Amino acid sequence: MHVYDAVVIGAGQAGLSASFHLTRLGIDHVVLDGNDRPGGAWQHRWDSLSMHDVHGVADLPDAPAPGGSRERANTVVPAWFGRYEDEHRLPVVRPVRVDRVSDDGDLLVVHAGERTWTTRTLVNATGTWTQPFVPYYPGAETFLGEQLHTADYPGPEHFRGKRVVVVGGGASAVQFLGELAPRTDVVWVTRRPPVWRDDFDENVGRHAIGLVQERVREGLPPASVVSVTGLARRPQEQEAARLGVYERRRDMFARIEPDGVRWADGSFERADVILWATGFRPAVGHLAPLHLRSERGGIALLQSGADVQTATTAVRDPRVQLVGYGPSASTIGGNRAGRAAALAVRRFLSSHDAANVTADNPRESAAAG
Repeated sequence: MHVYDAVVIGAGQAGLSASFHLTRLGIDHVVLDGNDRPGGAWQHRWDSLSMHDVHGVADLPDAPAPGGSRERANTVVPAWFGRYEDEHRLPVVRPVRVDRVSDDGDLLVVHAGERTWTTRTLVNATGTWTQPFVPYYPGAETFLGEQLHTADYPGPEHFRGKRVVVVGGGASAVQFLGELAPRTDVVWVTRRPPVWRDDFDENVGRHAIGLVQERVREGLPPASVVSVTGLARRPQEQEAARLGVYERRRDMFARIEPDGVRWADGSFERADVILWATGFRPAVGHLAPLHLRSERGGIALLQSGADVQTATTAVRDPRVQLVGYGPSASTIGGNRAGRAAALAVRRFLSSHDAANVTADNPRESAAAG
């Protein structure tokens, strides 16, 4: 049985960053990726999302990100990730869909069907894409049209001639509205009014990330960064707003009926499609056997320095690092967290080895003291 010093789960931006730094530090590890090919969640994005449309992709360590072209993001970024894996000889194994991680005394065991990997530490970089969140509303099961989530978005032409209710107040909802409004009838519904920002800068982002980290530090489930920053209104959003695309219902509907949605005041909107742009939840179900969650529902992370995006170590088990979780749930945050996680793994291994030496050689330790 081979015992790794670290196992990384996930080969998106955060996982690749972690693997790069683990390799640089000479730490024996393997990266287990659930996808059939490189690209992380980017390979699953809709075809109409171009590099020009995305809200920035951070550089990987020693590799500048592709520019903002009109090419499809779901081909450009996966190709970039694939080249990165090859050029840096990162030890990625795929497809490996991890079921659970169990505690075996001093070691952790990663399970994927009948296959297992044994490791001294774990870096979890599974992101959120596999955990789409759809809130329940009474009558949802009676709806005769389509219900789609951001993760299922097939592109704007699919909706031509259909009346679409778009639910959600984040960046994806804004992009969908901009694409769909010229092609079909769209109704925008959000639980809270969107907050537009034309002055988004580094200080605003840093403050927002700090608020997200505060929730994580307290053991609460992480909130999205957009929920505290507001929406950056780039030129295309400004033009869409001028055309009236972003007019919205000021309250949420109360129930879903077979042919539409109804509000508490009795008003009704017919709909052929409900498009849930309602976000994602962290994909951490496989970590449940380790009991990392606090009583408040989230996984608390330790912060050792001033940069909140480098908080990666699980409070309840220092063998486990989470990257792309909470304050590091962005491309630049994932990069920083990847480096921080690799350094935390090295610290844990060094301290654990030192403790073992002390336990095995008590006389030498006493003499050294």
